[in-house]
Amino acid sequence: MVARPTLPPSRVVLGVVTAVVLLFVVAGVATQGFAGGLLMAGLAALLLGLGAAIAGRARWAFIASRRIGGIVAAAGLVALLVGTATATPTSTTTTGATSSPATPEPAPSTSQEAATEAALADLETAEKAVAADALVGSTTGLLDAAATETAVGTAGPTTALAALAAVEVKGRAPRTGYARDNFGSGWVDTDHNGCDTRNDVLARDLADETFKPGTRNCVVLTGHLADPYSGRAIAFQRGQGTSDDVQIDHVVALSDAWQKGAQGMDPGRRTAFANDPLNLLAVDGPLNMKKGDGDAATWLPPNRAFRCLYVARQVAVKVSYGLWMTQAEKNAIATVLSSCPDEPLPGGVVAQIPERIQPPVPVPAPVPAPAPAPAPASRRAPAPVPVPVPVPAPVPDPAPAPAPEVYYQNCTAAKAAGAAPVLVGQPGYGKHLDRDGDGIGCES
Repeated sequence: MVARPTLPPSRVVLGVVTAVVLLFVVAGVATQGFAGGLLMAGLAALLLGLGAAIAGRARWAFIASRRIGGIVAAAGLVALLVGTATATPTSTTTTGATSSPATPEPAPSTSQEAATEAALADLETAEKAVAADALVGSTTGLLDAAATETAVGTAGPTTALAALAAVEVKGRAPRTGYARDNFGSGWVDTDHNGCDTRNDVLARDLADETFKPGTRNCVVLTGHLADPYSGRAIAFQRGQGTSDDVQIDHVVALSDAWQKGAQGMDPGRRTAFANDPLNLLAVDGPLNMKKGDGDAATWLPPNRAFRCLYVARQVAVKVSYGLWMTQAEKNAIATVLSSCPDEPLPGGVVAQIPERIQPPVPVPAPVPAPAPAPAPASRRAPAPVPVPVPVPAPVPDPAPAPAPEVYYQNCTAAKAAGAAPVLVGQPGYGKHLDRDGDGIGCES
């Protein structure tokens, strides 16, 4: 009988270790995909490397030295970290985001959307709403209560700024008893068009949207959002890890409404409030989570170009549902609207602005009539000033008549006239009388 060759113990151990590692990797892939397999492989490598590093040169698990064991353990740790970072959570995380099915959601209302709403509700705390936010508090020119009343009182009657006069100013009520379900269970088809509100808003606010077949154009699968809060363009795709890129924001947050009058509403009114398109916008998901339940005193959109429209919508919602504001909130809204005083209320909302009471014009006290001036004392009329007699100007002497021109034809005539000799410059001198040109004519 030929004896069967026996495997060395080292090979037996190697086979067992390999089988265990493969089993872990397969289990990880089955539960979490590639990330799960990477997690299991990293865990196995980490354990093997640590064991070899401790055992040293005992060739534990076929790793020859502590140095190689350390390298294997480090590689396992890296794989473990990468697998953890890429693994998709299957339940609610600390931020409140939940996973959604890998395939498009089969119905207009999904568990992912409900979980997102629950996460937003968890973020809505009274402490955050009351805290002064640096975004508004550091704004230069923030109006105080007196300046706010002046701005509101002088605004045009159809503007959002003037409509602030129709909103009561009160302190924030306790958040006690608040729950998302107080405003209806998730998104409701309040307009009875066959589509839930979330998909209605996505279809309204997205461009180039596509719909899931068989849903009568209700379930939005893809689209592009011009996000009003950030000013960015965001591509929307319904599915695992992508649906939350675009969320539906309650412009007046539900928790804020609860603390400012909604506690007194009946359930139907609160459901209508939570699903009113006037109070809903499709926006950047992370920014919506950051806003939480902040009002205008604690949060404003980073996109300054949208702030006028944003606070005007908040005013319209609070006017429509009879909610109040805190003084800090009213001051913040008035500050924003003062930069766009003609901004109207959206959605055709009309505010019942209280009649402005003009202060009485003070009547001036009667001015007493001035006392009559005393009659001037009689004075002697001054003696008339004698008028000087004009003296005629002296008549100038007549100018002497010019001497008649003298001319002697020859010396004979000059001598006959008794003028010879005739010197140069004298009347009658001429060169024809002065032959030698010495200035003396008829000298002989």
